[in-house]
Amino acid sequence: MIDQTVKIFKELDSRDIRILMGIEAGMQRHEWVPVEELMKFTGFTYEKLQFKLGKLMKNDLVLIRSAPYEGYQIYFPGYDVLAINTFVKRNTVSAIGDEIGVGKESIVHEAISEPDIGIGDPLSVVIKFHRQGMTSFKQVKRTREHLVDKEHFSWIYAARLAAQREYDVMQKIYPDVSVPRPIDHNRHAIVMELIEGNSLNKTKLLDPQYFLDEILEQIKTLYSFGIIHADLSEYNIFVNPKGVKIIDWPQYVTQDHPHADELLERDVNNVLNHFSRKYKIRRSSKSAIEDICGCRDDS
Repeated sequence: MIDQTVKIFKELDSRDIRILMGIEAGMQRHEWVPVEELMKFTGFTYEKLQFKLGKLMKNDLVLIRSAPYEGYQIYFPGYDVLAINTFVKRNTVSAIGDEIGVGKESIVHEAISEPDIGIGDPLSVVIKFHRQGMTSFKQVKRTREHLVDKEHFSWIYAARLAAQREYDVMQKIYPDVSVPRPIDHNRHAIVMELIEGNSLNKTKLLDPQYFLDEILEQIKTLYSFGIIHADLSEYNIFVNPKGVKIIDWPQYVTQDHPHADELLERDVNNVLNHFSRKYKIRRSSKSAIEDICGCRDDS
């Protein structure tokens, strides 16, 4: 999907981008942005706007609803275009490659970032495009603590806020906690370093005891920041000969969360259960959690 979006992006002009930005802005107040508001934002006549919107709708960047009024929504490929446009203007990304990961709430692509001053080799990075709300707005709102009190809520808001939360926490804990280096963020997308290795669930470890200790140490360091991952499992821990990297942070909670203890216990148990099932390594959940919480500095 992103491959096609990149191809379309190269064919768009500044007026197309202006229309997409107008719909994006209007969706803060409307589920479907009235055409009159879009005309005011862009300064285009109705005829000119219709011509440009026809192209955007043909490429599945924009959706239309004709009743009870003529209104428009930006769709995920259109939102992808806006994020890509910003990354290109910032010189964060110069090319986008293959899809390397896909989940229920995100897709991840390889990309290239040019060196800041034009000296040195291009850097391999990834772009994570959040997709929260794509399948069910109500389900995402119900299961995301940071959305439950929001009256007006759209998939744009859910995806953008998830990306912002993830980028902010990664910036806070990097490099003390082993996470991919966060590079840039815009709207629902995050640019971060390309990490080595494979997810824990797909890897046969030669020294599982070492990696279990390393993962628990990362949870302990994270806890010293007052943060709990809250969605940790063998699917979002990457391992390589140098150690581990933990990914997927939008559901993190802080220690003052009413269910913080339960979420920490779940994270730890998910890890311990994986090593117990696959490697027959038994470790006490109680002692592991006590060790993690013992690092907290209340001074």
